[in-house]
Amino acid sequence: MLVAQQGLKRFRELILRLTGDVICVGNVTILTLQLWTVKMDIQTLLSRKQFLKKGLQIAGAWLLASSFGLKSIFAKEIKALTSAGSAVKKYAMGINVSKCIGCGRCAAACKKENKVPLEPHFFRTWIERYRIPVKGEPLVDSPNGGVDGFPEVKDGQKILKAFFVPKLCNHCANPPCVQVCPVGATFRTPDGVVLVDEEYCVGCRYCIQACPYGARYMHPVKHVADKCTFCYHRINKGLLPACVEVCPTQARIFGELDSESSPIRRFIRFNRTSVLKPALNTKPVVFYAGAEGEVR
Repeated sequence: MLVAQQGLKRFRELILRLTGDVICVGNVTILTLQLWTVKMDIQTLLSRKQFLKKGLQIAGAWLLASSFGLKSIFAKEIKALTSAGSAVKKYAMGINVSKCIGCGRCAAACKKENKVPLEPHFFRTWIERYRIPVKGEPLVDSPNGGVDGFPEVKDGQKILKAFFVPKLCNHCANPPCVQVCPVGATFRTPDGVVLVDEEYCVGCRYCIQACPYGARYMHPVKHVADKCTFCYHRINKGLLPACVEVCPTQARIFGELDSESSPIRRFIRFNRTSVLKPALNTKPVVFYAGAEGEVR
């Protein structure tokens, strides 16, 4: 029985690496969400007895294949569900601060594409304006997340320079939000995107407090944590994130880190890039070019 349980565990770990809508294995139907989370409705699909019987059969087949060093018995399903069988992609975003004009189109497009509440303080991505005075600390503002642009400021301050900095979830390789989630609702996919499973999220807000970039908020209707997903539903179809697609100056760059010819690799190669708060060792995959030391 212990061997069977171990086999089922390995089988579940394999399925968690798949993407798609529906996977059929024999008479067992496993529904998968785009958030890489497996849901099994045992009461609807199979009785408990049937489920255990079928599970033991699958576990036995998996252990048999493993013992002979064979390829996965689900190789066809994996090939069909993961970009024509290619290696797992690693996504990243680049932001050229010198090109951002603070138009707010990215933040507006994000709200529309991802159905983010229109009220202030609810953003998956937003823009901050930095004004560097002759003396004193940088002055930072972000009226309505930059969706409506930035009005002229007349406060008598002598400003040396000003620039705009788009912000979003940094999809860290070492994400503190994942570490603190008590139910595993926040997780990192094999392609490096940090997501939230709304079905599991209990609204404890631990991840919101743990994020050092302030990139999460509590959805006022769903009562679950929400954040940037790199428009995961779009990039899985080969499309760009909405914010990248609408940027009129191409201040945002998106692509695969492991591809030498991808836009993000060229961006990193030809620009002096940095990440936000590197001392925290969160290993972000959002890279900034032209971000001065005043950016926090």
